[in-house]
Amino acid sequence: MTGGTEWIVDALGCAPAHLRDRARLVGLLDGVVAALGLTVIGAPHVHVFPGAAGVTALYLLSESHLACHTYPESGVATFNLYCCRDRAPLDWAHLLREALAAADVRVTVVTRGGGA
Repeated sequence: MTGGTEWIVDALGCAPAHLRDRARLVGLLDGVVAALGLTVIGAPHVHVFPGAAGVTALYLLSESHLACHTYPESGVATFNLYCCRDRAPLDWAHLLREALAAADVRVTVVTRGGGA
């Protein structure tokens, strides 16, 4: 395979408190990693911005990367998962409704580098 698959995910209408909660977001991202059988390289980088701002997290994976950015002021969380190996589908909508109380989840799947 040259390239891989990229999931671009927007969770809208999320509970602002959930988008500021480091432990909740790390639990969510750890759950994505476990559900898809991904391999984290080193420690994830997670930054909590001060005040009412959100969280940015980056997981370096042997399969590529997983990133998350949250915006409590607008109830939005964005995710980017890039894998160089095929993975089973993940029910992002269910996952983000449960973890973040998302009202709407939009998933775009992009085949990168010419596909399999």
